Amino acid sequence: MARHYPEAEPEEESPCVKCGACCANYRVSFYWSEVDAHPSGTVPVALTVPVSLYHAAMRGTEGARPRCAALEGDIGKSVRCGIYDVRPSPCRGFVAGDERCDEARIAHGLVPLGMAPAPGE
Repeated sequence: MARHYPEAEPEEESPCVKCGACCANYRVSFYWSEVDAHPSGTVPVALTVPVSLYHAAMRGTEGARPRCAALEGDIGKSVRCGIYDVRPSPCRGFVAGDERCDEARIAHGLVPLGMAPAPGE
């Protein structure tokens, strides 16, 4: 079962800040209107690439060895999203500890969250 880590207390920080595996495992594609070139978009166009007439992807995630251009830091140690407040919908919808999270963590040699104790346990 996926664990949710909403606004964790400082001593109980989200496992995502030490991970980043999802940002370096999947193509992050979304509808083009999320790009700031669109009047209601917020994702910086400079960090995206077009993938079709109506879709964009985060730069760096479109290749065979993905790593999002907005990801800062070292996977499995300390990471942050450089555009966290304006990140695209696939990133906003990603759930720490779900099957896709665990798949990405395994691909980077990290323990799946589904097998790790929850913070404070």
